[in-house]
Amino acid sequence: AARMDDWELVVAGQRVQVIRNDSSKGGVLEFGTEVVHAVDGSLAALLGASPGASTAVSIVLEVLQKCFGKAMKTERWHKQLTEMIPSFGQNLSRDVLLCARVKNWTNRTLDLSAD
Repeated sequence: AARMDDWELVVAGQRVQVIRNDSSKGGVLEFGTEVVHAVDGSLAALLGASPGASTAVSIVLEVLQKCFGKAMKTERWHKQLTEMIPSFGQNLSRDVLLCARVKNWTNRTLDLSAD
C-alpha cells in the first residue's frame, strides 16, 4: 500500500572508482580505496570512497608505514602501536591463543558480552 508520496529520496553516499593504466589492457576499473604517497613520505592521500571501520585501521597503518617507516621500526613506536593494537605485527590467523586474547580484550574494551 506504499505510495511515492510516502517516500523521500535521499542520497546516502557516493561510490568512487579508480581507473588505473595497464600496459596490456589500457584502463582498468578498480573499486575501493587506495593510499598514494610521495616517494619521500612527505605526503599521503586516500583515493576512492572513505573507508569503513573494517579497513580504517589497516589504511592508517599503511600511511604510517609509508610516511614514517623508519620511526615505526623503533621500540617507542612499536610499544605505542602495540598498546593501541595488541596484535600489531602479528598474524592472528596463525596464533589461536593470541586471537583469543585479542577477542577477549576487544570484548572488555568495547563492553561487549562474551556470548
